[in-house]
Amino acid sequence: MNANRAIDTLVIGGGAVGMSVAYGLARAGERVRVLDEGDDAFRAARGNFGLVWVHGKGVGNPAYARWSMAAASQWPAFAAELQELTGIAVELSQNGGLTMFLTEEELAARAADCMSIRNALGGHYPFEVLDPAGVRAISPHSGPDVVGAIFGPMDGHVSPLRLLRALFQGFKSRGGDLVTGVRVERIGHRAGEFHVAAAGATHVAARVVLAAGLGNRELAPMVGLLAPVRPSRGQILVTERVQPFLNHPTMHVRQTGEGVVQIGDSKEDVGFNDGTTVEQLARIAQRASRLFPILGNVNVVRTWGALRVMTSDGFPIYQASRDCPGAYLVTCHSGITLASMHTGPLVRWMRGGAEPSEIQTFKAERFHV
Repeated sequence: MNANRAIDTLVIGGGAVGMSVAYGLARAGERVRVLDEGDDAFRAARGNFGLVWVHGKGVGNPAYARWSMAAASQWPAFAAELQELTGIAVELSQNGGLTMFLTEEELAARAADCMSIRNALGGHYPFEVLDPAGVRAISPHSGPDVVGAIFGPMDGHVSPLRLLRALFQGFKSRGGDLVTGVRVERIGHRAGEFHVAAAGATHVAARVVLAAGLGNRELAPMVGLLAPVRPSRGQILVTERVQPFLNHPTMHVRQTGEGVVQIGDSKEDVGFNDGTTVEQLARIAQRASRLFPILGNVNVVRTWGALRVMTSDGFPIYQASRDCPGAYLVTCHSGITLASMHTGPLVRWMRGGAEPSEIQTFKAERFHV
């Protein structure tokens, strides 16, 4: 790696968000370098559930629903492009997804949320409320405790690890430069250039994109931006391979292309502790076995905890710096769903195009109230 090599853009962060942006910039013909802290970082992509999800998103901000729907619509072409370029199938399955409920109150609340989003969007927001018979019709292995579900026809899932690998490989095939195992210590801005100090080297570029997840909180003020993000821990169980039984991913249980089942359900405010607890894992397993009793005799082979990157309202932050023109902040907790938009419309905005109307409300100033 030559820190003095001429580059156009430095992307800080090599997770799903950073690599999506970096791939899009390299695809557009830019000279791009990614600085990635490596596996010592609290990498959200490492523990991601892999959902490409629409329904339920946008309560309180219909622009987020439009942004998510646009992303889901672009996913088939995005996955095909990556496979053609890299030979890696990201295992996209997009035939709809379910949020299943064990109480009538939870189902009614989610249905009301989805209806409020649909009304705010003038009727264009696809979802269907299913009764127990409707759930069993498309998911025959659902349990008797399931009182109903919301079905989103645009929803689906991918392999997040395959996606990350495809983005890395596609980025490098487009001429991108990847530097791993480095932590950014300082960002300076002078004479229209950014000077980024990391691991004893200084990287110079005309543009810098902060996509470092929870690390953005410390980096953003260096370029006149604000990133009020916090960690939210999620714990996941992974089972042995089993025969296919789940045709549609759910918010709590999904079956991967290899046949293993991923189970997750927790949202915990525990700071930067990315460990696991017996109590939460037991609760997650119990709920999953009520949703799908077939899981009662399946062996769990792995568990892990990972930290989501959350704002207080759950929506992303996309912002250009006024103090340091050429610096951009990108942070969200839906890096898989939104990858297709980060690669396309977001990159075009960073390169001088019009700002997408859907993201104009996702500025950090909303937290100043």
